[in-house]
Amino acid sequence: MIKVAINGYGTIGKRVADAVAAQPDMEVVGVSKTRPSGEAYIANERGYPLYIADIEKKPVFEQAGIAVAGDVEEMLKKCDIVVDATPGGVGKANKAIYELFNVKAIWQGGEKHEVAGISFNSSCNYEDAYGADFVRVVSCNTTGLCRIIHLADEAYGVKSVFSTMVRRGSDPGGIKKGPVDAIVLNPVTIPSHHGPDVNTVLPTIDIVTTAMIVPTTFMHMHVIRMELAREASRDGVLDLIRKHPRIGIVKGASGITSTAELRELASDMNRPRGDLWESCVYEDSVSVGTNNELYLFQAIHQEADVVVENVDAIRAMMKAADTAEESIKMTNEALGFSAI
Repeated sequence: MIKVAINGYGTIGKRVADAVAAQPDMEVVGVSKTRPSGEAYIANERGYPLYIADIEKKPVFEQAGIAVAGDVEEMLKKCDIVVDATPGGVGKANKAIYELFNVKAIWQGGEKHEVAGISFNSSCNYEDAYGADFVRVVSCNTTGLCRIIHLADEAYGVKSVFSTMVRRGSDPGGIKKGPVDAIVLNPVTIPSHHGPDVNTVLPTIDIVTTAMIVPTTFMHMHVIRMELAREASRDGVLDLIRKHPRIGIVKGASGITSTAELRELASDMNRPRGDLWESCVYEDSVSVGTNNELYLFQAIHQEADVVVENVDAIRAMMKAADTAEESIKMTNEALGFSAI
């Protein structure tokens, strides 16, 4: 069994912990929090040993009725690999302690590529992470872009990409962020950081991205245009998407035209936390122009799509599955998930 620690039991960390716990070849040896919270109570209820950054705060946790197993250093002694799910910018400072305890580490997309030197997407570059000590799983938006771009590139060749990210303002549980009544260019400059981030996984792709934030908490929406090198058809593209294990099709007949309706569908499907691990391409949006230009809308669940990527990264780094196809199949089956 691969012994996995999750440093940071928040929006992503708690989902990664549950996904790891569901895998037949992995176990959660610990999760960490910095202060008492509802998530800390849930960690106790789930049976995950809870570790804290500052052991002097143990009495504060215990007074709140939260059992503490020890400090983060003790957690690192018990694991083969740690998933760093701390807030963006914090994880970089943790690298020294991971090196000190000689554990492999995975960071999230909030950190820069340089923290690990390898940026990862299961469908695109699994082999780059095979046996690696440090890996960064790219952000939710970059994950979604990489999946669909790589799929199109393998089939038709992608000459260029232009995409606009319409981004949610906050996670559903967040209360500190806006906007409340505005559309915010984020950034105002073009390109946004998403295109260069795609290039950390797919370095040959010519891509320009823009981004804005809107007052919603339900998912991101991508508007994508790809210039293809070879002739394509709408039916051919849809057939490719149907075969991809991490891209789903939102059928036109479903009447679903919004992210809110997608999240409701996930809840009706009894997905844990209403999570959508797949990229969600709207069937009626897929079109191919006369000059082989592919257009589509896809929705990205910011809290969920990177979770399965973290599980595959663990297997790659631990050499527990030789191919992406093998790991993706194991991960999906363990979660009882097939794309919509």
